[in-house]
Amino acid sequence: MGDPRVVCVNIDDAEAWSIGEVARKTGLTVKLVRHWSDTGVVPPASRTSAGYRVYGPDAVVRLELARTLRDLGLGLAAIRDVLDREHTLAEVAAAHADALEERIRTLRSQQAVLRSVTRRNTTTEGIASMTALARMSAAERRTLIREFVTGTLADLDVPAYRRGLLAATPELPDDPTDEQVDAWLELSELVADPALRTGMRRMARYAAAYAPGEHDEDVLREVQRVTDHWLGLVGAAMADGLAPDSPAADALVAEVVAAWLPSQALLPDPPRVDDARARRVLLEQLEVASDAHVERYWQLLCLINGLPVRPGMAAAGAWLTTALRTNPEPGARAAELDGMYDSGADAWGPAGVLSACREVLAAVNGLVAAVVPDQFALATPCADWDVRALLDHLVWENLLWAGLAEGAPRTDMAADHLGADHVEAFRTASDAALAAFGRPGMLDRRYGPAPGRRLVEQLVIEMLVHGWDLARATGQDRDLVPGPAGSALPVVREIFGGLPRTAAGSFAPPRPVPDDAPALDRLAAYLGRTPS
Repeated sequence: MGDPRVVCVNIDDAEAWSIGEVARKTGLTVKLVRHWSDTGVVPPASRTSAGYRVYGPDAVVRLELARTLRDLGLGLAAIRDVLDREHTLAEVAAAHADALEERIRTLRSQQAVLRSVTRRNTTTEGIASMTALARMSAAERRTLIREFVTGTLADLDVPAYRRGLLAATPELPDDPTDEQVDAWLELSELVADPALRTGMRRMARYAAAYAPGEHDEDVLREVQRVTDHWLGLVGAAMADGLAPDSPAADALVAEVVAAWLPSQALLPDPPRVDDARARRVLLEQLEVASDAHVERYWQLLCLINGLPVRPGMAAAGAWLTTALRTNPEPGARAAELDGMYDSGADAWGPAGVLSACREVLAAVNGLVAAVVPDQFALATPCADWDVRALLDHLVWENLLWAGLAEGAPRTDMAADHLGADHVEAFRTASDAALAAFGRPGMLDRRYGPAPGRRLVEQLVIEMLVHGWDLARATGQDRDLVPGPAGSALPVVREIFGGLPRTAAGSFAPPRPVPDDAPALDRLAAYLGRTPS
């Protein structure tokens, strides 16, 4: 053991210190100095006759350098190499920097996996799989994608399409971002999804049938121009709240078809005018091109490879395909509605549709009045709407149909219609609707091809369905106005029964419901709600 009482002695006329003094001079502990002395980092200059270690001035220099190198993460062997001049400091530093770089990459990969686990709520088994995927080499990643492509297209004669897929491989950089690692993890899961394989095969078959040769850059640019054009048109329509299965969507479909037709000139027997055949071909192309799984595959490849990611077209494609199914030829939906507008008598019982409207609005008024602001954030059966948004829509529907009845259509759908008092906002709007509907002759007046009673009918249906949504969301009685609710179902079947039930459409597919369920539950189920 060193004796800290030995402060300074002279050995062979050289200044020397005890282990305690060296520790004080360097700020290290006696224990650490002794350990480094035992391992050869700072050997003693000599020992006293009593066996105590004695260190010369160079020990202080060695210890301070050793501490610096240790703080940089070097191990004792590397520190000894530097101190003993077996390797230069530059050589050791360079080797250690390389080791640190590799360690940093590993840590970043682990960090990205852990963040991905947090976002995905991954299981314990999933963590092991994700970690293994994150650690794959570039060659292993290319092999994974190559096996996916060859397995997916194995029996298809699509050489050009196959070459294009094989040429697009994930090239994860040496220092990937969290987003790139997450994209690789998602891609590795996606290629195991049968839905992606189905979409890829369908796209490959279509490409082989209509564009079997190598890609022509001019053609690709024209296709991209047309795509950007219709995406802009559809995006604006979606932002304005235009339903793809409404008659008004037909005009937008016609505009898209007109812009698309010239791009088909190279096809054998291309469509030349906007007719049923042209819309059928466009629908087929969209169903292939807007596959959400295939689109995500290419987006992930771009993310991994650090390339710009084009905005997704799946949502807009779903909108346009729904609009095309609703209007399979120009004017189809409008003609269908024209045929039913004047058909049959008033289906709302002896008192008529206006009486039903008063009864339904009074019932919904009661539902609205029972809602308190604390419930505004509750979820509703309407996707993406909380209770406040639903209340706003109920007010808007009254304002909309009142404006149409008065010949002054509203254009402020995106405005906030509730203000500070949702109860008063609904009461005022519903009173305005009833006043507009009650004007002499309104029920028989023509609004375009439709008689006024059909406008009233639309508001009744909206209030019944969204009133049910509000009752469901806020825990109120859903068995409202059984008389009007029962009368509404055959009307709804007549008007909306032929519409495509798609994710982009106004209504989901009908849900099962018992035959003895309340009338409003049966109406909601027919329009895609789940009563239970």
